[in-house]
Amino acid sequence: MSPEERTAKAPSSIGNLATGFDILGHTIEGPEDRVIVRRIDAATTRLSSVSGVLRELPADPERNTALRALEALRTSRGLTFGFEVDIVKGIALGSGMGGSAASAVAALVAANALLPEPLQVEALYPYAVEGEAAASGGHHGDNVGPMLLGGLVLATPDRLVRLPVPRGLTCVLVHPHLVLETRRAREALAGGYTIGEFVPQSAGLAELLVGLFTGSAASLRAGLRDVLVEPRRAHLIPGFASVKKAALDAGALGASISGGGPSVFAWFEDRLAAEAAAPAMRMAFASAGFESDAFVSPVDGPAARIVS
Repeated sequence: MSPEERTAKAPSSIGNLATGFDILGHTIEGPEDRVIVRRIDAATTRLSSVSGVLRELPADPERNTALRALEALRTSRGLTFGFEVDIVKGIALGSGMGGSAASAVAALVAANALLPEPLQVEALYPYAVEGEAAASGGHHGDNVGPMLLGGLVLATPDRLVRLPVPRGLTCVLVHPHLVLETRRAREALAGGYTIGEFVPQSAGLAELLVGLFTGSAASLRAGLRDVLVEPRRAHLIPGFASVKKAALDAGALGASISGGGPSVFAWFEDRLAAEAAAPAMRMAFASAGFESDAFVSPVDGPAARIVS
């Protein structure tokens, strides 16, 4: 007999990983979303409560990432039952830390455990992408993919590939206390691009992949230089240039915008260097007038999981 209620957690993540816009991301050890899903007899998906860092979320499944993901699962699989959902937000929305994606993924992982025949985790991917579209307005998997599999993931429209991470590679993510909505960050990318702009970005993506597979620090440095997206979004984040400079001055392999911002991430070759750099990055945000939180984590971060 199937259980009637399950609880899952999903971690924070860094999407749009430098040259991997919309296709590369990784999870971090830090804030998490927790979602409780109950199986109900009615063939519907409904929101019961919201708590944590937020107290209100849309109850309309079209506008709520968790509900939309569960509705996609329910209708696609032809389920005759439905779900009731409690969302405990640990990740702020508009933070660049995958907050909208985490609710969708945690809901799906919990709901999957309620199915008579649970799906393989990769099979949840299209439903998670559909769920996050409620917040972002687009279908991309660079946040939900890493949350499902853990670590650093290549997320194409129809496939997830977990990528190797060199030993010791550590991330600092600094989240300033301001909100930057994903839709606004995407609007900043409107306009024309020249073919010449794509060549260095493609070269950077190739270098990043080479660095991951070979452990080459030089390739990782080259691969973390976003020349296409970062320049169009940097003005949305007060103090961004100073925060990035603080990371690079402290020995970072590279630094850029986490997701749509306003959080900024940097990669370091080891945890000691990352922990030493975090205060300087926070100080740079403070100079711009914003308090911030810093999280130090392995790049090879955790996956979403059942907790009860």
